[in-house]
Amino acid sequence: MKYVFLTGILAFLSVSCSKKENSEIQQDSGNLPSPVVKNVSGQTLMESSDCMSCHNINEKMIGPSYQEIAAKYTDKDIEKLASKIIEGGSGVWGEIPMAPHSQFSKDDAKKMVEYILSLKK
Repeated sequence: MKYVFLTGILAFLSVSCSKKENSEIQQDSGNLPSPVVKNVSGQTLMESSDCMSCHNINEKMIGPSYQEIAAKYTDKDIEKLASKIIEGGSGVWGEIPMAPHSQFSKDDAKKMVEYILSLKK
């Protein structure tokens, strides 16, 4: 009987501790899903988003290729392009609009732009 009681207490404690750890992770994560990786590269952010459904590194798809974007813009345009990722836009590369990606922070959008510009030929 004591064995069953002790086993129950240990199981309860392990569940309680793991819930505390998870809630701490979620509390730190803000709006991001757990587990939180705070220093993610621009490439990783793009690959985990819907970017690749409209863009490709070296071929035009629905939107321009990343290399076409890199050829047109410089480091001076990082802020503007980061805003374009977050807010969406149209008219620069044709009539098909780019959907807004408001789930990204300005810093993450800048990382994405820096990755794109690094693909300059």
